[in-house]
Amino acid sequence: MAAHCVSKVELSISCSNLLDKDVGSKSDPLCVLLQSVGDDKWSEVERTERVKNCQDPEFSTKLHIDYHFEKVQKLKFGVYDIDNKSVDLKDDDFLGGFECTLGQIVSSRKITRPLQLKAAKPAGKGTITVSEEVKDNRAVVMEVEAKNLDKKDMFGKSDPFLEFFKQEEDGKWQLVHRTEVIKNNLNPSWKKFMVSLHTFCSGDLNKPIKVSKGFYVQSDNNFYLHTVFQLEAQYSFLDYVMGGCQINFTVGIDFTGSNGDPRSPDSLHYLSPNGVNQYLSAIWSVGQVVQDYDTDKLFPAFGFGAQVPPNFQVSHEFPLNFNPNSPYCQGVQGIVDAYRMVLPQIRLYGPTNFSPIINHVTRIASGAAQQPNAAQYFVLLIITDGEITDLDQTRQAIVNGSKLPMSIIIVGVGEADFKAMEFLDGDNGVLKSVTGEPVARDIVQFVPFKQFASAPKEALAQSVLAEVPNQLVSYFKMRNMAPVNPPSPVK
Repeated sequence: MAAHCVSKVELSISCSNLLDKDVGSKSDPLCVLLQSVGDDKWSEVERTERVKNCQDPEFSTKLHIDYHFEKVQKLKFGVYDIDNKSVDLKDDDFLGGFECTLGQIVSSRKITRPLQLKAAKPAGKGTITVSEEVKDNRAVVMEVEAKNLDKKDMFGKSDPFLEFFKQEEDGKWQLVHRTEVIKNNLNPSWKKFMVSLHTFCSGDLNKPIKVSKGFYVQSDNNFYLHTVFQLEAQYSFLDYVMGGCQINFTVGIDFTGSNGDPRSPDSLHYLSPNGVNQYLSAIWSVGQVVQDYDTDKLFPAFGFGAQVPPNFQVSHEFPLNFNPNSPYCQGVQGIVDAYRMVLPQIRLYGPTNFSPIINHVTRIASGAAQQPNAAQYFVLLIITDGEITDLDQTRQAIVNGSKLPMSIIIVGVGEADFKAMEFLDGDNGVLKSVTGEPVARDIVQFVPFKQFASAPKEALAQSVLAEVPNQLVSYFKMRNMAPVNPPSPVK
């Protein structure tokens, strides 16, 4: 089951040079936040207070909204002149508004846009600032050892563990952490562990904590417990993104012969009368989300498994724009345009080798990993019909990539069984290279496109991108890297 990244963010709103709709005084503005629920329908999330007689309001009421990385969350901000006590805004003058995505706000930290009236003429400006992620990011880090435990086993020493409890409002004790069991040891030293401060003591350092020792048989004898206790910041995905981390998006497209002749309606590369196919749908779905986190919107896009002009040699790493010095496409639309342009110029061939494109991103991510900050992370989207040829080399490439700031998303198109793809995903066990080296962390997410054939178009991205936030955090945590611009400490 994918772990969805849900955080609540706080938005601060201010406006300047609002229209004056009141006779004899300035407008009394209020800002309302709406979120798209699809089909051009909008649902109100929250609204600010009304500020009397002000054309340049800075609203004190903060707006709060749940944030999901894996979704394109379309927002609409509307500013109204409030002249009555009715909650309904239909009878109030509309002063202007604008639309954006929540991804654009959190990746920029602050955006300023012209407020538009229905007549499309500017009506002042609105500024939205992400005040903060609503959370306490501190965590308790503890190292514990015990001395002189009593012997519980008849034929050997004890197998001790510790349990930590916090006291709830009703006085009951709730288990918050259990250490590992240490076999046959009366003077155990447990592994260092980390628990969020909220889980450990509800964020209150004055809350009583109870520690009990266990042997699967409770002991009442006195024992000596030595504890090293410290508080550490536990950074979230939003801390890194809002702190300046760019997410770089690269696409790799399977142009092997098993896809079928693109001119045939049976081909996975066949463009339907409305100009789409499963490859393009996957690019749009994932790219629409990721593009908000990349400032320059220049995305490298490659093909593999085709014979390419002018000599029609087989290539497993050719730029869709045929420019190896600058393989970048402008935005998601640029990738789509390059794909449509290259399709009639190449010959689908084979074999299906993933490792060259994975190694291409690995080389770039390796350069970023030399930097002493959490400024870059890479997401590679591979779209394939699943008949992989270089499985061993791909396993090694993924193991290498697991030590770098990158994630790999594989979308399987067509009707293949995709057993090799599921193997690379590693959900049924830790993926290892041929030499037995395990991945440093899980970086691959695979989904078959056919599972989403009748689902809403956003569902594919939500499934494949849901694990990226935790993968990003796990990398920077593994490297012990804080955000480029860390959040202010919680007071």
